[in-house]
Amino acid sequence: MTEETLPATAAADTADAGDAGYRKALKSRHINMIAIGGAIGTGLFLGAGGRLAQAGPALAIVYAVCGLFAFFVVRSLGELILHRPSSGAFVSYAREFMGEKGAYIAGWMHFLNWSTTGIADITAIALYAHFWSFFTPIPQWVLALIALAVVLSLNLVSVKLFGEMEFWFSIVKVAALVLFLIVGVVLLVTQHPIDGHVPGPQLISDHGGVFPAGILPMILIVQGVVFAYASCELVGVAAGETENPKKIVPKAINSIMWRIALFYVGSVVLLAMLLPWDAYSADQSPFVTVLAKLGVPGADSIMNLVVLTAALSSLNSGLYSTGRILRSMSLAGSAPKFTGVMNRNQVPYGGILLTSSVCVVGVGLNYVVPKDAFEIVLNFAAVGILGTWAIIVLSHLLFVRKAKRGEVTRPHFRLPFSPYTEIATLAFLAAVVVLMGFDKTGRITLMALPVIVVALVVGWFVVRKRIDMSAFDKAEAS
Repeated sequence: MTEETLPATAAADTADAGDAGYRKALKSRHINMIAIGGAIGTGLFLGAGGRLAQAGPALAIVYAVCGLFAFFVVRSLGELILHRPSSGAFVSYAREFMGEKGAYIAGWMHFLNWSTTGIADITAIALYAHFWSFFTPIPQWVLALIALAVVLSLNLVSVKLFGEMEFWFSIVKVAALVLFLIVGVVLLVTQHPIDGHVPGPQLISDHGGVFPAGILPMILIVQGVVFAYASCELVGVAAGETENPKKIVPKAINSIMWRIALFYVGSVVLLAMLLPWDAYSADQSPFVTVLAKLGVPGADSIMNLVVLTAALSSLNSGLYSTGRILRSMSLAGSAPKFTGVMNRNQVPYGGILLTSSVCVVGVGLNYVVPKDAFEIVLNFAAVGILGTWAIIVLSHLLFVRKAKRGEVTRPHFRLPFSPYTEIATLAFLAAVVVLMGFDKTGRITLMALPVIVVALVVGWFVVRKRIDMSAFDKAEAS
């Protein structure tokens, strides 16, 4: 059978053959921490410094706006999860509502995102490790390879081990942020001087206000802030390997909103009231800047460890999710057959190894162009993120339309103000693409778009004759 779309059917009768064989080993605490980990990464720990120096306190507004649309994306995904939990996540939903072409695009854009993000992660890990003199003599590419080998090996053992790693990675990130927020609030309340500056709202008003550099810099940093929220959608993939997703997922997703408000918006507002916005720089974590100017011994080493943990967490999640997504695609014929293979611990190692092989290219980049490796791959990752988010929102929009026709039933956990929310989110994502044209690195991304489109089209013509939905039809009938 070579049908591109599954027959229209009720949610209870639709299934994804790619969900068979997994152990439901992820518990509520794992899912909650994966949701937290997806919302907190190097974009905050490291990237906030450069963006504060570029746009000033207005960064808090950008984090709030981008965070709202990121929440809309993950809330759309949450409703689809309750409609039908699946380890194939947005690929599985794209297949159901957009046909196999939609699933093909969703899957390979996700792969593009996480395979290139994986390169960025191992590059970041190597750079952070070089902070300590012990690792300085070791070449950057060697450290990148070691990081990849360690995380890959642990990812292949079992989903439970993945969940435990992500749980503790997230604990480290959250604990560091909470501790800094407590210290920052104490400094603010006690008016303890930092580098000759008395903390308070006057540091904002006396240094150009909320928009010290004008509106344009605030708009231009939007694309970088969107990247900071990448991976919040991973909770959808993890939901397929937990026993009670309909109870766990809504709580985890709803909590993302207040976490964004507290950790991103709250942190930036606090940072802007502890030091003038121009005291921060792209070369240093803003949290390290504050602690260093306070004279806290070892603060830079502690924060460097936290940022290193965030990069390890991202690499861990990327290998996990692409393995599951590629397996779902493989069973339909739109990904290589070996990516559908599982080991005895029910881990889809074929897809994980494919992602890792692309990351090995990143090891090569670290050998050839160690200074430029990070920026080169981030451009491609940005395209993958926007493509994945757009597919999620489009799938949800088509799902809602089917529900209005009475073909499926929407769960009680719903995206508010649909379909206007989806339309606004798609318009926002399109605006981010346009904004890329005004940024030097963003223009490189736009120039890469035709190449990516051509690769997707050629790839589709190669695999379309292999598309076989019979496994999904059998799953549907069972």
